[in-house]
Amino acid sequence: MRVLCAQLVVSSLLALTQAFYIPGFSYKSYRDGETIPLLVNKVYSDYSELQYAFAKLPFVCPPTGRIRAGHITSGTSISLNLGEVLRGDRIVVSDYELVMGVDTEARYLCSQTIDLEGIQRAKVLIRDGFVAEWIVDNLPGATSFQTIDKSRKYYAAGFKIGDETRVAPGGPAEYLLNNHVTLVIRYRRAPGKDGDKGKKVIVGFEVFPRSITANARTEAGLPEQIEGDHEPLVLAPQANGTNTAGTDSEPTALTIPYTYSVYWREDERIEWQNRWDMYFVAQDDSTNVHWLAIVSSLFICGLLTAVLPVVLTRTIRSDIKGHKDTALVGLSKTGSQISSPKREKGNLLGPMADLDTDGIESDDDTEDITGWKLLHGDVFRAPPYGGMFAPLVGSGMQLLYMAFGLLILSTLGVLNPSFRGGYVSVGVGLFIFAGIFSGYFSARIYKTCGGRSWQKNVVITAALVPGLLFATVFVLNLFVWIQASSTALPFGTLIALVLLWLFVQLPLVYAGSWFGFERMGAYTHPIRANAIPRQIPDQRWYLKSGQRLLLAGFVPFMVIFVELMFVVKSLWVDKTTYYYAFGFTGVVSAVLAITVAEVTIVATYFLLCSENYHWWWHSFAIGGSSAIWVYAYLVYCYFSKLHISGFVSSILFFTYGALASGLYALLTGTIGFLAAYAFVGRIYGAIKLD
Repeated sequence: MRVLCAQLVVSSLLALTQAFYIPGFSYKSYRDGETIPLLVNKVYSDYSELQYAFAKLPFVCPPTGRIRAGHITSGTSISLNLGEVLRGDRIVVSDYELVMGVDTEARYLCSQTIDLEGIQRAKVLIRDGFVAEWIVDNLPGATSFQTIDKSRKYYAAGFKIGDETRVAPGGPAEYLLNNHVTLVIRYRRAPGKDGDKGKKVIVGFEVFPRSITANARTEAGLPEQIEGDHEPLVLAPQANGTNTAGTDSEPTALTIPYTYSVYWREDERIEWQNRWDMYFVAQDDSTNVHWLAIVSSLFICGLLTAVLPVVLTRTIRSDIKGHKDTALVGLSKTGSQISSPKREKGNLLGPMADLDTDGIESDDDTEDITGWKLLHGDVFRAPPYGGMFAPLVGSGMQLLYMAFGLLILSTLGVLNPSFRGGYVSVGVGLFIFAGIFSGYFSARIYKTCGGRSWQKNVVITAALVPGLLFATVFVLNLFVWIQASSTALPFGTLIALVLLWLFVQLPLVYAGSWFGFERMGAYTHPIRANAIPRQIPDQRWYLKSGQRLLLAGFVPFMVIFVELMFVVKSLWVDKTTYYYAFGFTGVVSAVLAITVAEVTIVATYFLLCSENYHWWWHSFAIGGSSAIWVYAYLVYCYFSKLHISGFVSSILFFTYGALASGLYALLTGTIGFLAAYAFVGRIYGAIKLD
């Protein structure tokens, strides 16, 4: 009986694993004659940050509610994950009928009559270059192209809904609506046992749109001949439209007949697991550019790495040695017993505790005690506004864990283009559950800075980044909602985000803060701060706020410049392509982290040498200073490379760009602070006498 029960459990698990579809890893096979649903999603453009649900456009065929494959009714909205909702997806089952292996030369879908307002809406979308996204078997319908040497074919996701043309140069523009689509679906034999049963898998989905006039149609609504040239359908009121103003007036409506053709083509050259490669063929030539970027980044990082051990290490070691020798001489002159130093409880400095740097005699033996060595009694003084500094570092640690998790999952292929919305959904999940690390580090730094009310710090830490993001998205959502765009978040999604913060992240931050504050306590420092702070001398020009941020931030920006260029191109310039080079991004991110740490250490050393002990905020600002250059590059792209137009689209671009730059600054600023904290603790811990 035990063996039988074990076999039943294993069989059930195998059945569940076969039934569970994992995008990018699990395939779905179809039999000949099986109906496959075609899903319509949205329309989007390079010229706009707004997207619109395809099924709600006034000039397309509305769903009729007919039953489709798997008892799915056309017009049914597909359940979406959080990432899909945030990226503006609105996926609906359409009336298009696709039967596996059955070619359809021409089929009538419907006739849609639109008024002048609908005609104008279609013209605006065509003028702004909007393309439609349809989905079959999780593959977006693609427009196929040839490479420059015509040796390879590649896909660009989406297809044009129409074209703008001019009869004569300089004449008025005419807008042609694509009312016929030829769907070419490529398939191959399914792997494994499904293939032995005659099942097939889909490896390609191509869409070829055409504009065919509404005239010369059969009773079934089909053109008399599908093949060959046809007069296009011009978006202008015609006599075939319903004339609501009377027979003697001009026509005020247009009736649009929609038709489609379906062809199935077997393609054994494409493996199912490689079917997304067709969308990346056009980007393969950029591989050499990615490697060049990595080499240049490693070169910059290598230069900094050479500066740190060769220059700083030797200089600091000589300073420490000179400081110890001078301290010993000073102690011997005052009659102190070196062999039995007096050590107070909690003072790690030993005999140096009795030295007041303000009272050191200015003789030949003490003239070498200058620069950063004078700050041993002030360098670990709590920074001003520590109640805000701790939540910033805690939130930066939260982003750091999230970014690390996303890079690992992306490099391993868990997050891939077939997992629609997965990058955003997993990112939000990692960010929320990383709240425990945010609370832990924030609470310990908060206690190190002298804070006592850790519950207050919990609220600030938990609400800082999510509150800023939610408030910004909520305000922008009002602008998008007025435009009737699918990018507008539903009210239910906003409520769900609030509940996630309230019942998941806030308790995690509370738990991490309690453990960090009550159990672990404050970080210990090798030197106790003096009661009276030193006076900071005037700083040199390159250590002033504006100059130091621009100079220090330029080096990390150069490390990520090429990769940033590809990311911007994928997100805003070529919205019909997918960014895929996560392996390159992981390498560049690692080099960036090292570069930020090294730049911050160098800048912190210069600051301490100028007898300025306010390095806490300084290191955080230096670490995140490259965000200034990142946002400046986004502004440059907006005016020189992007085609975005319209007030709302511009507001969305600049605001979301500022949010992305701010989060980047928070993440890199935290890396910079951690590096400076370790550096300062190491050099000042080394000057204590044994």
